[in-house]
Amino acid sequence: MRQLPVIAVIGPTAAGKSDLAVDLALQLGGEIINADSMQLYRGMDIGTAKLSVAERRGVPHHLLDIWDVTKAASVAEYQALVRPLMDDMLAKEIVPILVGGSGLYVRAALDDLEFPGTDPEIRARLEAELEREGPAVLYERLRERDPKAAETILPSNGRKIVRALEVIEFSGRPFSATMPSYDALYESVQLGVEVPREVLDARVEARVERMWEAGLVDEVRRLFARGLAGSRTASRALGYAQVLRFLDGECSEQEAREETIRATRRFVRRQESWFRRDPRVIWLPQQAPDLLDRALAAVRR
Repeated sequence: MRQLPVIAVIGPTAAGKSDLAVDLALQLGGEIINADSMQLYRGMDIGTAKLSVAERRGVPHHLLDIWDVTKAASVAEYQALVRPLMDDMLAKEIVPILVGGSGLYVRAALDDLEFPGTDPEIRARLEAELEREGPAVLYERLRERDPKAAETILPSNGRKIVRALEVIEFSGRPFSATMPSYDALYESVQLGVEVPREVLDARVEARVERMWEAGLVDEVRRLFARGLAGSRTASRALGYAQVLRFLDGECSEQEAREETIRATRRFVRRQESWFRRDPRVIWLPQQAPDLLDRALAAVRR
């Protein structure tokens, strides 16, 4: 029998990716590899909807809880970890099943994607300027130096703007020259979990309500003691950023909850836009009663 390819279960937040991935793993003899940038962090459990040990149903899960919350997320480091892991699983005839909504992390695992180096001095200078001037000034500079890259980055996303300018200054090349292509290094089947917009909006709201009931505020308090507020990446995660604002007295708890719902819905739309651009994704309706059968058929084709 021919060896099955790497499977990627992708799609927006709250679409039901994790449960489908576990179902597939149980059917195919696979193991799960996390491709959610925030689930890499230890202690960020409730706000990232990390599956409990019981919910994993005995399926091994990899690349969860590997970074402290004070560490800046690095897709290049993730790539260096995930590829040897996939290679080892394939050599043992274990089906690797990537699952997550961080599109760049999925592409870093599967595609021919190289990441430029960093320069701490340039990065520090640009971050200081971001702190002092805000993202608008830096975004205008990026538009002048690399209009193509600027089109793909939100004007409010200071972290990505700084990274783009750092690459331009450090390498002398446009940041857009380093952006993802669809040149695959691994044979893969990418399964997109599709949920109607109105249903997904309701699922997002219900998910945020469950997180609050499960103790998200207390989780953030614990992580605050471990340096969450000073982190460049983890502190900006959905839910965590809003609770930190509440704990800092900048808003009420109800306002933090409502803003988490709004911000998550905005993020979901960006995720959908990212994944829809990839022509390789096979979209499956999450509400179909035979969802697992459809996914298995797509894999076996």
